[in-house]
Amino acid sequence: MMKDIQIGEHRVPPGSKLAVVQELTLAGHRFEIPLFLINGALEGPTLVVTAGVHGAEYASVEAALRTGRSLASEGLRGRAIVAPVVNMPAFRARSIYVSPLDGKNLNRLFPGKPDGTVSEQLAHWLFQNLIRQADYYLDLHGGDLIEALVPFSLYDRSDDQALEQKSAELAHTFGIEYVLRDGTPGSAYSSASQAGIPSMIAEAGGQGLWPLGEVVLLANGVNRVMRHLGMLPGPTPEPVPTRVLTESDWLRSDHTGFYYPQVDVGQFVVQGQELGVVTDFQGRVLQDARAPRDGRVLFIVSSLAMNKGDPLVAVGA
Repeated sequence: MMKDIQIGEHRVPPGSKLAVVQELTLAGHRFEIPLFLINGALEGPTLVVTAGVHGAEYASVEAALRTGRSLASEGLRGRAIVAPVVNMPAFRARSIYVSPLDGKNLNRLFPGKPDGTVSEQLAHWLFQNLIRQADYYLDLHGGDLIEALVPFSLYDRSDDQALEQKSAELAHTFGIEYVLRDGTPGSAYSSASQAGIPSMIAEAGGQGLWPLGEVVLLANGVNRVMRHLGMLPGPTPEPVPTRVLTESDWLRSDHTGFYYPQVDVGQFVVQGQELGVVTDFQGRVLQDARAPRDGRVLFIVSSLAMNKGDPLVAVGA
């Protein structure tokens, strides 16, 4: 049955497209969330695409923006809701990991709390008003301002085998070589999966850069998924060889000081291999981070400055 897209006061009937900024106030703070609402003239699923959960992951933001601008209601089967920047305070502040409003990582707070901190309320609004409308959900990410990474995608583990299979199909269709089967508690994609929505994250770009190749990789991935779901005309996407990673280890710093990584993103490492060292401000080694298993380096923090508790490197196996 054909239906309108409804978000806040914005209603988009079938065969129409609306580009708008949703304004709302949460915990006394004013938010602006750019939206592209594209309602196809033909029946089909609802796809929700978000980016800018972490405000300085720019390749993902640009890819979502290009996707929202390029999609048209003509020829579209179903509905697409595209939100290029869902965490505007972090985007404007060029903030790493957390919101400048409450110091919380939005991607650890889903499905949110209607009476929580400002970021918890934002997570709740996004989950209830955007993500819950989805039949399928794509969350675009990348390396933060201080992270270099090799592109990879993730989907959530689930006790529901049929649901997990649909999420896995999204990740394998997207077109990124490394696919990680791993849940992240409090993340948007894991919370969507727990609500029964096939979901995935795609990661590309980093270090405050948004090179064209990484932007195109993400934008093309959304297009591939939409053709896979029958939402866009065109042939079924050609398969891309993927390497499935079923385990991941995030190593974190036990100290504040200087960080010296010893490996590169995408590099294969063996158990016990030195990945990097953290020193004090006189250069004395405080922590020698070593690979907990054989695997592939997915991302590295590239900042000399290191805080206690911050990530150092991630290895997927």
